[in-house]
Amino acid sequence: MNINAVELGPRKGRGAVTNKVGRFERQDRVLTDDGWDIHDPRRDEPPPKLRTVLGIDTAKTVIARNKSPDVPFDQSINPYRGCEHGCVYCFARPTHAYYGLSSGLDFETRLFHKPDAAQVLRRELSNPKYVPKPIALGTNTDPYQPIEKAEETTRQVLQVLAEFNHPFTIVTKGALVTRDLDIIGPMAEKGMAAVWLSVTTLDRKLANVMEPRASTPTKRLDAVRALSKAGVPTGILMAPIIPAINDWEIERVLEASKEAGADRAGYVLLRLPHEIKDLFTEWLEAHFPDRATRVLSLVKQTRGGKLYDSTWGKRQRGEGPVADLIAKRFGVGVRKLRLDGARPDLDLSRFTVPGRAEQLSLL
Repeated sequence: MNINAVELGPRKGRGAVTNKVGRFERQDRVLTDDGWDIHDPRRDEPPPKLRTVLGIDTAKTVIARNKSPDVPFDQSINPYRGCEHGCVYCFARPTHAYYGLSSGLDFETRLFHKPDAAQVLRRELSNPKYVPKPIALGTNTDPYQPIEKAEETTRQVLQVLAEFNHPFTIVTKGALVTRDLDIIGPMAEKGMAAVWLSVTTLDRKLANVMEPRASTPTKRLDAVRALSKAGVPTGILMAPIIPAINDWEIERVLEASKEAGADRAGYVLLRLPHEIKDLFTEWLEAHFPDRATRVLSLVKQTRGGKLYDSTWGKRQRGEGPVADLIAKRFGVGVRKLRLDGARPDLDLSRFTVPGRAEQLSLL
């Protein structure tokens, strides 16, 4: 009897091609065909659609502390674990392995959230030992992925931050961020909020492959326009830049972002830690078989001959001639369009714990 691995190929609306087990699992799983259903008419049918399942995150805190020298924040909140956007290159995918889940399709279909995030955050901010520092949302998974429309976990978190006059920043690919302008706008007016939109391509077809469930490039630029018009400091991130896939669009993305009202821009070179190396390779071979080998070669040229180098100071930008050329092009574009504005200094002086003054006066 012949038993062969079954290759299902890309799923419509999903990014990863497979659902291989995480790196901590002792056993692997492979979908196989033993040949017994050779005459089954269902063999030629497309695989069933994968539905998104939302579970409960039971963590007792919502504020995460960061010690990485590569990122400009000390504290962050990620309302969701996993991300429905389906970006195959997402550097957060390997975190699903800690839950015994795959960094592939599980990451974008089996999500977790904290229904009581607002209450937990209120308790953390009310702690007398808490020292306020800007809180970044969207540093790991997107706070405005599709399920946020119904769950409103991110909105509830923003409401608490506004209640405490606590400064925050947001990074997202979701145009849904404009829904919360009634919170973000007033906080920005007080110098307590800033937003980054991730714009990786202007090509709708490429976006459908790279980020299947994220807002379209047009809607993201519309969001930049709306935020900027409302007085919110708004930047764009071209993250990631992938050699031979979207690097040719650097200047176009910067020009479109400037026209939409962005006041600053940044980028991150493609990162492929842990399982993402294999997921990205599978994705390339499925969607860009004509250039997969070339893309991987260029990526290695930015990482000292490897697919990834996690060294501090290098992992965001890479090194070597290819990485240097990308950095130069981006830098020239940013200076030419005056998208080199400094990150806004968010005001920490107004932080207050609601009711604390009244409570003290009763003592």
